[in-house]
Amino acid sequence: MKKIPLLSLFAILTISCTSQKISVSQVDPTKYMNTITADELKTHLYIVASDEMEGRETGSAGQKKAGVYLINQYKKDGISFPAAASDFYQKVPAAFLNAKRNENLPDSENIWAYIEGSEKPNEVLVISAHYDHVGMKNGNIYNGADDDGSGTVALLEIAQAFQKAKKAGHGPKRSILFLHVTGEEHGLHGSRYYSENPLFPLANTIANINIDMIGRRDVAHADSNNYVYVIGADRLSSDLDKICAEANAKYTKINLDYKFNDPKDPNHFYERSDHYNFAKNGIPSVFFFNGVHADYHKHTDTPDKIEYDALTKRTQFAFVTAWELANRDNRPVVDKK
Repeated sequence: MKKIPLLSLFAILTISCTSQKISVSQVDPTKYMNTITADELKTHLYIVASDEMEGRETGSAGQKKAGVYLINQYKKDGISFPAAASDFYQKVPAAFLNAKRNENLPDSENIWAYIEGSEKPNEVLVISAHYDHVGMKNGNIYNGADDDGSGTVALLEIAQAFQKAKKAGHGPKRSILFLHVTGEEHGLHGSRYYSENPLFPLANTIANINIDMIGRRDVAHADSNNYVYVIGADRLSSDLDKICAEANAKYTKINLDYKFNDPKDPNHFYERSDHYNFAKNGIPSVFFFNGVHADYHKHTDTPDKIEYDALTKRTQFAFVTAWELANRDNRPVVDKK
């Protein structure tokens, strides 16, 4: 073995120690944020919300086909299911889906993918979206491109961005569970099933980012799609609300609209999507949403009507919010009832 002079050895050790001090907390996520593109979102959405998926009714062959597509994308990106699971599926039995009101729904599945944290792997951030829709009615296919094909493909792109960061040596400090839930349209069943049968203890779940309808605009924003509704961020945690606002101010600069966050809002959107099953268990949760539009729950909610620039920017906002949550020193405090 070749001898190394003492001075050279000291220099090598100094450089090594310095490089190890570069924490992911100090990494600018812009490079990875920009891997989330309109072209990739559009490619995914034209498949997930295609006629071939037959409207993705809970437990249907079309929904299962859409689920296989999602899983194949995770495999392609080198993202696996959690080690504690046996595959990408969390089976949700028909008995559970029909317990509250019997709609004769068959067995269905939540789908999960997972990136383990590098420093605090036992702390888990859940990013969710529902991949079911309402199926077919009177011979029409209800494609559900915005509801919630938009959130579904956003999860794929967010996961891919985190995986690219991980491959570059900047994996998240905390673990991230990408959770595609079923049965939302019938009563938030998939997220309720996960909250009652969590793979990771709810006490270790630091926050939930839920994405449901982020590809269109509503009549209140007819002049611009550079906005997103932020719902629930401040209900349990002042930290989460601040993290959302600061991440946006620093990286994406879209207009954050808090209109539907008002507890007195008659629409009650806070209780109407999957984040609610996390929030009611004391987990800081935020819901990103574009509001309803003329094609909401109609067979005309098709991929050609998605505004892909808006979908891209809102997905990027969700990513940088997740980046901050996964990599900050402390988990968000729960300081509100």
